[in-house]
Amino acid sequence: MTRTRKPGISRRTTLALMGGGVASLAAPWVASAQAKTIKIGMPTILSGRVAQLGTSSRNGVMIEVEKVNASGGLAGRQIEMVIRDSKGQPQEAARVARELVNTDGCELLIDAEASSGAFAVHEVARDLGVFCIHTNSETSSLTADPKQHIPNAFRTARQGVHDSIAGGNYAAAIAKAKGLKKWATCGPDYAYGRDTTGEYTTYLKRFAPDVEIISESWPKLFQPDYTEVVTKILQAKPQALYTCLWGGDLTSYIDQANIYALFSQMEVFAVNMADYTALTVVKNLPKGIHSGNRYIKTYPGTPENAAWGDAYKAKYGEYPTNWSWENATAIMLMAEAARKANSADGKKLAEAMKGLKIKSPFGADGTVTMRAEDNTLVGYAIGWGTTIPQEPYVPDVKPGDWKMIFELEAEWKKSKGFT
Repeated sequence: MTRTRKPGISRRTTLALMGGGVASLAAPWVASAQAKTIKIGMPTILSGRVAQLGTSSRNGVMIEVEKVNASGGLAGRQIEMVIRDSKGQPQEAARVARELVNTDGCELLIDAEASSGAFAVHEVARDLGVFCIHTNSETSSLTADPKQHIPNAFRTARQGVHDSIAGGNYAAAIAKAKGLKKWATCGPDYAYGRDTTGEYTTYLKRFAPDVEIISESWPKLFQPDYTEVVTKILQAKPQALYTCLWGGDLTSYIDQANIYALFSQMEVFAVNMADYTALTVVKNLPKGIHSGNRYIKTYPGTPENAAWGDAYKAKYGEYPTNWSWENATAIMLMAEAARKANSADGKKLAEAMKGLKIKSPFGADGTVTMRAEDNTLVGYAIGWGTTIPQEPYVPDVKPGDWKMIFELEAEWKKSKGFT
């Protein structure tokens, strides 16, 4: 789906977008329609082992764009999504983002990249001053670090430190009950993996001081063979393993680790397991893996969440992923900000977005908030539970405590020099 396009919408471009599930909503020769249309650019990963990130992100966006357009558009302007493949390469993500604005005429950006590309897109948003929402990157520093802060960039993706506080507290209780003192970690070797693993082990040790990390593994992003990693972990003989591998990397790792019966030899805590893109792909899903919720239609256990998941499946033939709800939330927030500002102008949207609270099927209390102090999403449903090999996959999720998360996050920011 990667194409270099000239300004305007050619017949080829229109067909290409429609073929990818994205409807072109205006023609350049219709002046009145062109004036009302607002283009939103979306760089993401649509090819390779983690193409599911891009396709489920796109689906999450489009299911909400169709609702917004049907109700009159973004402050009266119909949304036209322009979605491009970065192939998971940070330099390509930056090039595509810049081209979407400068060549394709996109006034707003949805950065649906993994963390590896999100920081590159962030610098494009800083340089061009374009309104941008990061929808997939969970690396905490993207919004927590004041050096990264720009007034025109926001994040609807969950943040690693939030999961780590909730997950560390959950794991510590199990570690104390079962005497799990020796731990190994396995995280992808880039910003998200390094940061999130460090944050998780910090809070695990805070709540269970006797825990010792005896082995660390850092496989490369999209690594095809995990034999060496699995062997290293087994040789260390930990009582528990934490991993923040995700998507195709996580499913490949589990399939390969099953060969060595790794999951019967230790307790496994995999923050990214409870997502349909992982739960339904693993050939033999082990019972009893501990996971943070990503997206499952049964948590939060509300009619609104279940209805959203079912509507998504009816439209796309599969259940949503974590990326789906994060991207859908970006459109929900944009729509409410546009109503509040009575404008789709990027600067006015940014002003209206700060501190904005909306009803949400993904909220812990039925709402989510774009926190004003750091332009990041808070209040989303967060919790941990254990997997079973069939639906509902994670039948009993223990909710995280947002009061505790806020308190410990503030301490963490201070320790990092972020405040």
